[in-house]
Amino acid sequence: MAEGSDIGDWFRGIPLITRYWFALSVALPLLGRIGLVDAMSMILHWDLTVYHFQIWRPVTALFFYPLMPQTGFHYLINLYFLYNYSTRLETGLFDGRPADYLFMLIFQWLCLVIIGFMAELFLLMDPMILAVLYVWCQLNRDQIVSFWFGTQFKAMYLPWVLVGFNMILRGGGWTDLLGIFVGHLYFFLMFKYPQDFGGRSFLSTPEILYRYLPNRRGGVSGFGVPPASRRRADDNQRQGWGQGNVLGGN
Repeated sequence: MAEGSDIGDWFRGIPLITRYWFALSVALPLLGRIGLVDAMSMILHWDLTVYHFQIWRPVTALFFYPLMPQTGFHYLINLYFLYNYSTRLETGLFDGRPADYLFMLIFQWLCLVIIGFMAELFLLMDPMILAVLYVWCQLNRDQIVSFWFGTQFKAMYLPWVLVGFNMILRGGGWTDLLGIFVGHLYFFLMFKYPQDFGGRSFLSTPEILYRYLPNRRGGVSGFGVPPASRRRADDNQRQGWGQGNVLGGN
């Protein structure tokens, strides 16, 4: 009972938006694996979505991932990155502002759905996680992160290291590049263009999201401006993606 309580406390301690994203990313692959839901009904498909009105597919394609012996390890890595970097963003820059964080995820998801329809991309989990990770890495670009075999480098290089890593292990990588592109698109429109180039802000959170997810007092104010105090605090920490022996071994 104590172990179950510990797991429950850990799950309830995950920030709100990340908690639902993580839970659905566990539930849908498991439902497809045990056969309660047809896996083929959860992938992104233009004809079935538009002409057969299977409008749930753009949503399920975000959370579903086929579980097989060949994909299990990569799926677990995905869950780790989702939990770790989504939590860091939601409790960091977006602390107290769940509506703003949800809007970022919706924007990236919509971009990936459009690209997915055009490029016949059936699953969105990989690029979506890379998009979120890319935003965190850009906001903390000088922070030192650790990778396998004790390698350390600045966070700005982590997305590209992961692209190369996936190319070696799985022979792919182009979906990761799509995630980097979408993450950079959000980062450029929300931060880079308005602040560094003095341009207008093209992205703003719809009021309806604030109605259901109001800002909490004590959260960070000024959407689109990374707080300097938090950036300095983050820069003093040396956080690795493997966190010791979680994925990197003893």
